Amino acid sequence: MSTAASTPTTPSVDHPAGTGSGAGRRRRERDVPSASRAAGRKPGTTIIVTAILTIVAMYFLVPVYWVIVNATKTTDALFSTNGFLLGGPFHLVQNIQDVLTTNGGIYGRWALNSLVYSGIGSLLATYFAVAAGYALAKYEFRGRNLVYAFVMGGVLVPGTATALPLFLVFSKIGLTNSYWAVLLPSLVSPFGLFLASIYARASIPDSLIEAGRIDGAGELRIFHTLVLRQLAPAIVTILLFQFVAIWNNYFLPLVMLADEKLYPITLGLDTWRAQTDRLPEYFQLTIGGALLSVIPLAILIIVLQRFWRGGLTEGSVKG
Repeated sequence: MSTAASTPTTPSVDHPAGTGSGAGRRRRERDVPSASRAAGRKPGTTIIVTAILTIVAMYFLVPVYWVIVNATKTTDALFSTNGFLLGGPFHLVQNIQDVLTTNGGIYGRWALNSLVYSGIGSLLATYFAVAAGYALAKYEFRGRNLVYAFVMGGVLVPGTATALPLFLVFSKIGLTNSYWAVLLPSLVSPFGLFLASIYARASIPDSLIEAGRIDGAGELRIFHTLVLRQLAPAIVTILLFQFVAIWNNYFLPLVMLADEKLYPITLGLDTWRAQTDRLPEYFQLTIGGALLSVIPLAILIIVLQRFWRGGLTEGSVKG
């Protein structure tokens, strides 16, 4: 008898088209939720987080939408139509022209002042905060914990609480009603220093600093050539926080400045808003000016956001 004849054959079982065996299908169905749980994705949690983020996004974006919509209206349409709906003639270009030409073009001077206060103040404050935070994180010296306690105390004290004492000090030395009255307080960022120290402690290895010292580099060269590159995400974060804080600062310029030509945008727009009771057209000037004031912040965030993405993925892959 041949070998082929003695070998038993297994009968084939035909399944309906598009289906596998019952056991395999049940196994795949069990694997899907288990894989989701292993990845930490729970449908209920995802829905809740998405809903919270949507509410937060609306909280920040709805006022911007309202400003954009009402900046396109005339003064009459502003009071006769719904604030969240377009209505009346499209008047955006004319409103912007009025903003830039009213009072001899004073808005341009306010915008330039805000750029000076925010640009110079945020750059220097970021540099000082990063340098001090790096020193607190990586150097051992007597009194470090005391300095750190003062920094934490500075984080907890609101800026409005220090405005009046600063005014009294600056008035004694003759710095009120000048650019220095707004610039000098802006150079101190306790929150930036705290953030920089935390990030430096986590991202700067001691071996990197020791390697620089072995190569003969001084401490300042190590900081500028090695450390700053590693701290790029923290630098961008501190820079943006400080720039936005100075740009939106209202109380400090209100206390320090008396000359309208030194006003930032926030204080200038408030002077226009104060005139709306007797001059209703200043409503449109205030809204148009507020719309223009948002543009530099939006551009800055769009340009610098790539540094955040780079910092989030840095170190995720080891060579």
